[in-house]
Amino acid sequence: MHILDTHCDVLFKLQQAKHGKLSSPEPIRFWDSEELQVNLERMKAGQVKVQLFAIFIDPLVPSDQTWPAALEQIDLFHKEILEPHPEIKWITSWDQVASLKEGEIGAGLTLEGGEAFGNDFVKLRTLYRLGVLALGLTWNQANLLADGAREPREAGLTLLGKEVVRANHQHGVLTDVSHLSERGFWDVMELTDRVFASHSNARALCDHPRNLTDEQIRALIQNNGRIHVVFHPPFIKKNSDTASIADLMKHIDHICSLGGEKHLGFGSDFDGITDFVENLDDAGKYQHLINELLRHYSEETVKGFAYQNFLRWVNQR
Repeated sequence: MHILDTHCDVLFKLQQAKHGKLSSPEPIRFWDSEELQVNLERMKAGQVKVQLFAIFIDPLVPSDQTWPAALEQIDLFHKEILEPHPEIKWITSWDQVASLKEGEIGAGLTLEGGEAFGNDFVKLRTLYRLGVLALGLTWNQANLLADGAREPREAGLTLLGKEVVRANHQHGVLTDVSHLSERGFWDVMELTDRVFASHSNARALCDHPRNLTDEQIRALIQNNGRIHVVFHPPFIKKNSDTASIADLMKHIDHICSLGGEKHLGFGSDFDGITDFVENLDDAGKYQHLINELLRHYSEETVKGFAYQNFLRWVNQR
């Protein structure tokens, strides 16, 4: 069954490798490197049809170097992922997914954190022109736009952050709330219906600030947004570095119980995590999750989780 995954951190890992910050003795190749949980071989094995690649800037990067770092990751996306592999097609608008042929894989860009452009709207518009399809205002800490999920003061969006959300909406770019503070989440919900959580789980089952409360999940459903579950064990089981597919299924079941059956999807966070769900530790294992889902849900419902719920939504935007 085809898969659409809304979050991985391959670009950051490729950048780390380029600058000698990974311990791998072998060069990192997107084709088959074991270092990458998402590589071309594994995408094919897992039947990943569309993968979104996040641009993520390490919080330790000085502010005057964040824009070049973002551009370098975009360059790596083209140089290491698109250009050597003609079967991977660059997705810059959602209607292109429908035109993917058998054996072709769609790849799109997202931004995880506004540090890349700061308060420079020329840079922001440049990111839109470079094909960024979704934008999260923060990572876990605060920046000029908002507080992140781990910022102790738990403030919401700044005036600048609200302008960015409005710009996203105007340009047809999705606003991603996965790393926002809870107050920031509600600020976004007042400004746009082009909003989703690219990689978050249910806080009722795992009390972690990166997860969504039932009230937030219901609001996303009511707003016709999307919630994509993440495969990071500490977001699945509290204070745990291990989790099973059955544990992940509990989050899917819970979101469905809140009315989210047609709003669910997957956002693995592969290559951004170091602990994994058992039998779901890279993109090649995706069908293990699909097979388990098919034991509990209809094929139509599982296809919704896997790719159709998200595509139906973005093609209505």
